[in-house]
Amino acid sequence: MHFALADLRLFIHIAESPSLTQGARRAHLSPAAASARIKALEGQFDTRLLYRDSRGVELTPAGHKLLQHARLIMRQVDYLKSEFTEYGTDQAGHIRIFANTTAVTEFLPEVLAGFLAQRPGVTVDLQEKLSRDIVRGVLDGSTDMGIIAGPVRAEGLQVLHFSTDRLLLAVPLGHPLAAEKKLTLRQTLAYQHIGLHDGSTLLSFLRDQVERLGGTLSLRIQLSSFEAVCRMIEAGVGIGIIPESAGRRHSRTMQLAMVELDEPWAVRERSILVRELDALPGSVRALITTLQGDEPQI
Repeated sequence: MHFALADLRLFIHIAESPSLTQGARRAHLSPAAASARIKALEGQFDTRLLYRDSRGVELTPAGHKLLQHARLIMRQVDYLKSEFTEYGTDQAGHIRIFANTTAVTEFLPEVLAGFLAQRPGVTVDLQEKLSRDIVRGVLDGSTDMGIIAGPVRAEGLQVLHFSTDRLLLAVPLGHPLAAEKKLTLRQTLAYQHIGLHDGSTLLSFLRDQVERLGGTLSLRIQLSSFEAVCRMIEAGVGIGIIPESAGRRHSRTMQLAMVELDEPWAVRERSILVRELDALPGSVRALITTLQGDEPQI
């Protein structure tokens, strides 16, 4: 069975009019053309849809049934057109983001708060992922965009730089390392560390660096946020490697000292990953513009 949406809309116009002529006029067709299309529609359904006489038209039982379905179908078509008209703007749509730990916990909440407050029709699914899973997710279309820190090896993706991420060592005031200006990762391994939960991108990254040194990262406790990590460090439970943005913020209210890490990987470029920027919905492109314009401060 094959029929055009235009024929269903014509049928609705005729069913809601006192005559075929007036229904045809609403559809911008001649009466003869409208009559031919209705006959073709009856042929598709293999049943009579209209009674025609000198007084006008009247729906058959099959016509009443078709009218019910035709109205539902055309309503859904109108909804679809409306939804995709909004989808092309930045005022509506659903955005899926895969991001690293720092992005999820440090700067994205503030950026998204302002962005979403201005766009009530936009929803966001934000998921914390490891860097390799972020790249894979953007490549296979599981996410609209990814946010990572550090070098990116991703053929077929657009890499959009938007800020710089610096890792520092946080220690409690009075700690033996607090007076140092610079430290290597190896120098910190003699002390117990406070780390993020398993599965966090930062912990995974640090473990890789420690493994390259042939050392061991001694984790005394693992927590779910940088604030909790900093509170443990302030209490003297251990030391921890955290983003400078988190360290500077929490050191305003906690007794912490920040020591520079003398490692080439300590300064990392933050990047947005997409498959094709111009093909993204308007809401996603607007969020990327917001991120690039409001560089997170470190």
